[in-house]
Amino acid sequence: MTELHTDRLTLRRWRDSDLEPWAAMNADPEVREHLGDLLTREQSDASVARFQAEFDRRGYGWWAIEAQATGEFIGFAGLDQVDDGMPFTGVEIGWRLARSAWGQGYATEAALTVLAYGFDTLVLPEILAVTTATNLRSQAVMRRIGMTRDPADDFDDPAAPEGPLRPNVLFRIARGASGTGCQWGVAASAT
Repeated sequence: MTELHTDRLTLRRWRDSDLEPWAAMNADPEVREHLGDLLTREQSDASVARFQAEFDRRGYGWWAIEAQATGEFIGFAGLDQVDDGMPFTGVEIGWRLARSAWGQGYATEAALTVLAYGFDTLVLPEILAVTTATNLRSQAVMRRIGMTRDPADDFDDPAAPEGPLRPNVLFRIARGASGTGCQWGVAASAT
């Protein structure tokens, strides 16, 4: 499996030592605010098993993020096929960080590296991003990495219950769009 590196982060395969901090993230109401119910330890561990199986099958997916300075697991970022039942298809970029890693630019740094991998290695024609209409932090990252939103593409998530998690926004970026990939100054390398 490919590892991705930036100046401060390593995006790598999941390790057993990631399970505890990942479960803590999934049990944190602030981290899960725009995602739905908190996960049990069993649900959290099962998600990692799915991530690893999908990565092995497709060659891409959700990488665990490690802060190089400390070796600490701080979250995940990667690419995934859009879920069935959505009003669009394609490959989606995403990220999730532990609260202790918020506000340090890690989401943007990881997302830029994942975009570069998606466009330069996988040669994807377009990458999408989805979040709730109220998740302004993630929308800010989407704009920082060059993605744009057409309000006509906004939709109600068919899998979400009525309430604040249902209205979603869709951001897009095409391969070759100005500012995509490593030319933004993110030193990404794959090993």
